[in-house]
Order: sequence, then C-alpha cells, then structure tokens
Amino acid sequence: MLKKLQILSAALVLFAGLFVVSCSKTSTPTTDENALVKTYSNDVVFRWNDVFLQVERFASGYRPGPAPRALGLLGLSCYEACISAMPDYKSIAHLYPGLSIPTADPNVDYHWPSVINGIYGYEMTRFFALVPDNKRAPIANLAAVLDAEYKNEIGDARWQTSKQFGEAVASAVWEWSKTDAYGHDAYPDPFKDYDWKDHYAKDGDWKPTVPGPPQPMFPHWGKARTFAITEADKLCPAPLEYSSSTNSQLYAQALEVYAQNTPTQSYVGKWIGEFWSDDLLNLTFSPGPRWMAIANQVYKIEGSNLETAIFCNAKVGMALNDCAVACWYSKYVYNVERPESYIKRIIDPNWEPPLNNPGTGDKGFTPPFPAYPSGHSTMGAGGAEALSSVFGYNYALTDRCHEGRTEFVGTPRAFNSFYEMAEENAWSRVPLGVHFRMDCEQGVNLGLKVGRKVNALPWKK
Repeated sequence: MLKKLQILSAALVLFAGLFVVSCSKTSTPTTDENALVKTYSNDVVFRWNDVFLQVERFASGYRPGPAPRALGLLGLSCYEACISAMPDYKSIAHLYPGLSIPTADPNVDYHWPSVINGIYGYEMTRFFALVPDNKRAPIANLAAVLDAEYKNEIGDARWQTSKQFGEAVASAVWEWSKTDAYGHDAYPDPFKDYDWKDHYAKDGDWKPTVPGPPQPMFPHWGKARTFAITEADKLCPAPLEYSSSTNSQLYAQALEVYAQNTPTQSYVGKWIGEFWSDDLLNLTFSPGPRWMAIANQVYKIEGSNLETAIFCNAKVGMALNDCAVACWYSKYVYNVERPESYIKRIIDPNWEPPLNNPGTGDKGFTPPFPAYPSGHSTMGAGGAEALSSVFGYNYALTDRCHEGRTEFVGTPRAFNSFYEMAEENAWSRVPLGVHFRMDCEQGVNLGLKVGRKVNALPWKK
C-alpha cells in the first residue's frame, strides 16, 4: 500500500510540475483559454455601438456616407487589434495598401475590452470632431466610465498597457483614413464642387426639391475607399428608360408611388414608411447605422461573446461602407430624378410626399440626391447579408429600434429573417414617396452583391 501511495504521490508531483510549466508557457493570448477574446462579454462593443448611434443622430453631414465609413474603420480596427486572441480568425490588414497596424506583443497579457475602449475613445473623438460639444459628450463619458471600471478590475498597469495598444492601433487606422482623398473628412462640405445644373440635360434628370438644399449631397462619394468591392462592382444595371407616356413602365411606377397617399395614406403604409425612414437629422440615427442598432439587439438577445460582436461589427460596418460607396457611384452616373419631380410634372402638380420633419415642421421632404438606386435599400441588403452570415439566414427578430417614440410610428415590427427586414426596408421608400420601385429593387440587388463580397473576404483560418 505504501509503495502505491509513493507512486501516486510522485505522479501528482509530476502532474503539478507539468501544470506549472504549462501555465508558464501560456502567457500568449492565442494559447491561454482565459486570455482569448471570446471569454469576454459583448458589453464594451454593445455600449460603444449605442454611443455611436446617440452621437451620429446629431452629426450634420454624416448621412448617408461618412457614418457607415466610420463604422467600417472602427470595425476593422477592433478586429485587427484583437486578432491575436481570436484563434479561428486571421488578419485581413494586408489587403489594404498603405495600412500598417501594430501587432500585439505575444508576451503581454492584454485586457481586450480595454484595448477596444482605447480604439473607440480615440477614433470616435476624431470622427465626430465637429459635432456640438453637448452632443458628443457621451464619447468622453463612456471612455472615462469604462476606463475607471477596467482599471479597478484589472489594475493600473495592465489597463494602461491595453489601452495604449488600442490607441496605437486606432492611430494607425486614422492615419490610413487620411489617405482616402474622397472619404476622409468629407462631412464638412457634402456638396463639394458640384452644380446640378451642369448635369441637367433633360426631363428625368435630377433637380432639387423643396424643402431641401439647392445642391445634391455627396456627389463624389462613389470614389471613396472600399473594403471589399472593386470599381466593377459599383455600377448597378441601368434604370428604366425615361418616358412621360401613360403606357410606360416608369409612369406606372410613378403612379404606384402617387397612389400610396392619394387621397390618403393607410395606417400600415405610414407605419412602414416611418418605421424605416431614419432620414432626418436630430430625430434618429441614419439608415446605415440602423443596421448596427439591429446588430446590438441581436447581441443582447443572444448574449454574444466579444469575439462574435467584434467579427459582426467589422462585417456590418465594412458592408455598409461599401454599399454607400457603390450606391452613390451609381446614383451620380444615372442621375435619376425623384418621384416628386416626375409626379408634379406629369401627374399632379400639387402632390407632396408624406415624409414630414416633426423637428423643423417641414412637410413633403425628399432626400437631396439622385434617386436610383435607393441608399436605404442598398445598405439594408448589405447589412442583412452581413448579419445573416453570422447569425443565420432564418434568424427571426422583432425590431425595437424605435420602440417608445412618439414623433412617428415606431411600434416594433416582427420579421422572420434579416432578408425580410431588408425587403421591407426597401419597400418602405415607396409609401414614403421618395423612391420608385426600380430604385428599391436594384438597391437590394446591389446591396446583396456588396454584402457577399464582404463575406467572401478571408476572415477564417
């Protein structure tokens, strides 16, 4: 018996020694299970998404393109910063010429939420530099709250090292952003060097609508940098041929728009149109970031871990960016007028679209840029494709983005999939009076193509 105990004791000593050696060799994030990104909750990403949506609501000049661009760069930054502790994934930074991102030190035990907090605090401050101080205060507030929380949790040294690494990654991405001649800091002058009259040659071409600015927004956004698509992917098929004939397909589509609120608009039409609108500054976040608000709902429902949230944020943000660039490229190539212009010229000079601004009192608003294809439809389909690739193509969700709002019909709506959401989002532009059917259908097609290009990037090992 004593001999057996001696053997057992020796075995235990040997096991303990191996355990100590094993622990001493697993200081790198990729081998120590406790240091992996997936061991953390989505909390830091969830809270920063929420702040982004709060601040972007009041950010003049950010809708429709600069906000998705910011989401794409934030998503890429967090993904690349944490990649060493995401063993199933690999870096994609090499795909982008001129981008040089610091790599994590394998001998450092990073606190990944602190890394991400460092990234958001650095980049968000710069992305929203011109937003009024009282509206951008949530950025500094959340950064400070999380800094205090993490410092208390992990100690000053580990927190400082982690945050500094996050800021170093953010700085590298920000410097790369500056080399995007068309995308970087475009928001202060969204009408830059463009006069609609120089591009107006005939009936059917875009012209300003009232209320609205006298020039179209972001005429050069189609040249901004993309993450997954090429020049060949930017152009959607040509729109219907212009015709004022009552027998033409275009007239039929204009009549379809007209009938949505003439003589009156149905409750369901109003509900759907307002539920997906997100057109109006100071009222809601914009159409692209809406899909990050949807992602946040899923993170909460699923209790997604940090790795999943980082991966999904990167995909959704990059898809929204590329959708906006492709859509605006096509918009200014085809330069198609809005239904309001066609209907007032051909069908009813007194007709007004039912999009009203409760904040300013403006009525009959139409977004100030060409119609074809629809930006809502393009970004919605791209966002839906990215979300579906992570959470499933039959993921059912009740969208509560505007639950409790009283300025418009924000009652939650239930859907059987993200695609179903994207289809309704696209159709909503018809009862809202701001798009032809063709704008929406081709926008969905373009968005799906872009989303699939993002999904096809070499994310996984």
